[in-house]
Amino acid sequence: MSERQQSLAATWFARLQDDLCAAFESLEDEGQGGPAGRFERKAWTREGDGGGGVMALMRGRVFEKIGVNVSVVHGHFSGEFRQAIPGAVEADGAFWAAGLSLVAHPRSPLVPAAHINTRMIATSKTWFGGGADLTPTFPIEADTERFHAALKAACDAHPVADHGRFKAWCDRYFFLPHRNEPRGVGGIFFDDLASGDWDADFAFLREVGTAFGQVYPELVRRHLHETWSAEQRHAQLVKRGRYVEFNLLYDRGTSFGLKTGGNVEAILMSLPPEVIWP
Repeated sequence: MSERQQSLAATWFARLQDDLCAAFESLEDEGQGGPAGRFERKAWTREGDGGGGVMALMRGRVFEKIGVNVSVVHGHFSGEFRQAIPGAVEADGAFWAAGLSLVAHPRSPLVPAAHINTRMIATSKTWFGGGADLTPTFPIEADTERFHAALKAACDAHPVADHGRFKAWCDRYFFLPHRNEPRGVGGIFFDDLASGDWDADFAFLREVGTAFGQVYPELVRRHLHETWSAEQRHAQLVKRGRYVEFNLLYDRGTSFGLKTGGNVEAILMSLPPEVIWP
């Protein structure tokens, strides 16, 4: 991995964070019922080896909680954890990683929750990973189709991507085996993407971020001014419990962040502000 590649990746994730924050603040301006939210940014430095990131968090009238986090970190994996990371043993545990993670928990139960993660990791090998998925409390076929179509278009524009495989991977990954149910309506998920053409892989990663930044605000606007009932709000809080269970029990990003000395507040940003278990 070259310094050029590191610089390009880190710059892109920072730019994507800015673009996404601007898009969601614009949605806040379109909402009703209280002051529009604004992102509060907090920089953090990783203890131990090196690097850090910027956590951007907003609580507003459209989004009860939304976080857009960027990190650029480097150091050494522990002896146990390096066994699970491609190329880490050969690099004597050394790694460099950068990425962006967004989780949106809307206030309205009629607006779907959403998640995107895009990342680059380098050990003795370099690869990309990530994906995006939609978690509505009340799935609407037209919304699901629009979301999948946007991600399919992003994949189809790049020969290094395989939408059918990435969609099926997402369905397997975002699944709660202890409840035998999916977390949401899916999207795409991919990992260990290293086609041999770094620039092509990176171009696809950027396309995923751009596609999400266009399609998800569109879906939010579809339901932005719809009214909801107390029963629908209750269903949303129950659904959020499933989100918590997945992220704490199965999510790779949560595990990676905690095991590499990341910022705990940023890592657990994905957890919803209010939830119930019936």
